[in-house]
Amino acid sequence: MSTLRPPITPYDHVRGPADAEVALVEYGDYQCPHCAAAHPHVKLVERQFGRRLCFAFRHFPLNQVHPYAESAAECAEVAAAHSRFWEMHDGLYENQELLGPPLFLELARNLGISDLELSQALTAGTFAPKVRSDFLGGVRSGVNGTPTFFINGRRHDGTYLHQDLAAAIETHLHAKV
Repeated sequence: MSTLRPPITPYDHVRGPADAEVALVEYGDYQCPHCAAAHPHVKLVERQFGRRLCFAFRHFPLNQVHPYAESAAECAEVAAAHSRFWEMHDGLYENQELLGPPLFLELARNLGISDLELSQALTAGTFAPKVRSDFLGGVRSGVNGTPTFFINGRRHDGTYLHQDLAAAIETHLHAKV
């Protein structure tokens, strides 16, 4: 079974308490249709487990099949520099059928990020090292497709459906007792 390398760090994008009983990490690609399908299931799991769950998202853009995946990940990082990562993250998945430069600009504007700032960051590759770091961590962790989930550092090989993720999280919660 694959293990998460590195574990969650302060550089990760996290929702929920860092000391939660269970940590769920997703390696995702904003252009991957399976990741977009998983997105509402992850949100349900987050609501179900509340403060008992820490959810972290890491970038794993599959550039060879998804031409906008890398730039979408970098857009999310631009938003993160404004403490708006999760709003951009959700907007990218919820509007995946429109993924591309016009959507990037629209979402950024809605978050108060100027066209110039976004364009300059994407052109300069300002946040490419962060995206690459996430990707390489995924490779070290045995990620070979998206979405890939880890629960308390161990790869979840079940589906991304709410009931499967929730059952796996419950198993980890009961194992701690």
